[in-house]
Amino acid sequence: MKNIIAKASQFIRDEDGISAIEYALLGSLIALAIVGTVKTLGTTLSTIFTNIGASI
Repeated sequence: MKNIIAKASQFIRDEDGISAIEYALLGSLIALAIVGTVKTLGTTLSTIFTNIGASI
């Protein structure tokens, strides 16, 4: 029983997983920004090419 308590206590004090979570959150925020930008640019480019096609 003491071994389980010691392992649980060691797991709680371990901070290696915290940096991995921070990197995962940062990566997901960057991916979200990229997706939003690409979606906006795609819509804008589609409108521009539609206008060009209509004027030709």
